[in-house]
Amino acid sequence: MKLSRRKHEIAITGIAADAIPDHVFLTQMRTALNALPIGVVTYDAGGHESWLNRAAHAVVDQQRDHQDMARTMTSLSNKALHGRTSTVLVDVDGPPGQTLEIRSISLVNGGALLMIEDVTERIITDRVRTDFVANISHELKTPVGTLALLAETIAGEADQPDFDIERLAKRMVEKSHRVARIIDDLLELAKIEFDGVADQAPVNIQTILTEAVGRVNAVSGANAIFISSAQIDAGIVCHGDARQLVSAITNLCENAVKYSNAGAQVNVAVTHESGYVTISVADRGIGIEPEHLDRVFERFYRVDQARSRETGGTGLGLAIVQHVAANHGGEVNVVSTPGEGSTFSLRLPMARG
Repeated sequence: MKLSRRKHEIAITGIAADAIPDHVFLTQMRTALNALPIGVVTYDAGGHESWLNRAAHAVVDQQRDHQDMARTMTSLSNKALHGRTSTVLVDVDGPPGQTLEIRSISLVNGGALLMIEDVTERIITDRVRTDFVANISHELKTPVGTLALLAETIAGEADQPDFDIERLAKRMVEKSHRVARIIDDLLELAKIEFDGVADQAPVNIQTILTEAVGRVNAVSGANAIFISSAQIDAGIVCHGDARQLVSAITNLCENAVKYSNAGAQVNVAVTHESGYVTISVADRGIGIEPEHLDRVFERFYRVDQARSRETGGTGLGLAIVQHVAANHGGEVNVVSTPGEGSTFSLRLPMARG
């Protein structure tokens, strides 16, 4: 096909291509295609690669030794040369691992075109969304089902003289509180995730630490767990949302208490250097196996399902902490040894004077 015909086809879309000299037109098209984040590979009528944009070069160079990738591209281009277009997903090893979507298109001049797009994030997002719906359904179904069963029992047996209605009523209250906690944490996570840092202001670390530990003291006291928090420099200040930061530290402390044995101690410490303040919460509990460390900040992910059910956790606390850290330009990390305990560290940039 002559260049003028290609220019005429593009002009149909509203671009006055005929007014552009051929060499200028080619340069502009290459510049535009090179600016795309999607890889573009063209093949001539004989099935040979004729041109790749920058994104395609990056993928092809990186995956040059990946045989599945090469076979897939060859197969798709051959099919497109015979008028059959298709789309496939190819998983390639990392690090980091990727999922690439390759689409083939037949060209009017007898050639073929492949578009290569990295859809890894989209796949992960879809998987997280599916897992989220499944998990929240399960989390709510269990206590709601129990509430219905208890209510039916009370309705059917309340007139019996030896019926222990007080015990069943207490269980209903417990299950109702569990549902309320799940809903509260979901609302908190949604607000933190989508609102960012709503109220920007200087925040005194000692103040938020005192408030957070105070919130957890009732739970820790009931389990005979002592939270140790040393007095820190009153001049340590970060810039952000005090409500979010209190929520994050509270969740770290509650998590430490939850996975500690009765009579144990949880230590809260604060250090600062190089413009950052680090709040560490250390327990001497059951610890976390290495294979779980990368997933503990996922929503509803539990290392010990049975223990989490006993302690009434919603599985959202550490996800909240991670979002708070991200909103404040910081990070949260965990170091753990199975059987010896875990230390979660929230690192935040300090406010500049």
